[in-house]
Amino acid sequence: MAAEQNHDSAACKRVDDGITRVFQLLGKRWSGPIVAVLVEQPAYFADLRRAIPGISERMLSDRLAELGAAGLVLREVDEGPPLRVSYRLTESGAALEPALRTLAEWAKAYLPDASGCPEANLERPAGARN
Repeated sequence: MAAEQNHDSAACKRVDDGITRVFQLLGKRWSGPIVAVLVEQPAYFADLRRAIPGISERMLSDRLAELGAAGLVLREVDEGPPLRVSYRLTESGAALEPALRTLAEWAKAYLPDASGCPEANLERPAGARN
């Protein structure tokens, strides 16, 4: 109880508004992986679906629309024949590449491998915790 009385609520900072906005968009399931695939190169819808195991067509379509509305992804229609739709990152979407690369490195160092294979986490940077 004494610790609660010494707590200065004014000393608690609010989360940065930018962080809040980023995670409201990229924190949604599948959004980050979609952007990560498109960082490499533009892709057709079917290629995106194959590159992201477990995503449904509807969810991919919804997330692409959200990322497009946020100004990160452009939808381009190839009139064909056959008619094909491809997606690519805008300049602001491509600017996420360094942050995504850093997050991927952090995940390799600090998050357990989803496969449960301990060898996947053997190459940790100095100071990384198990």
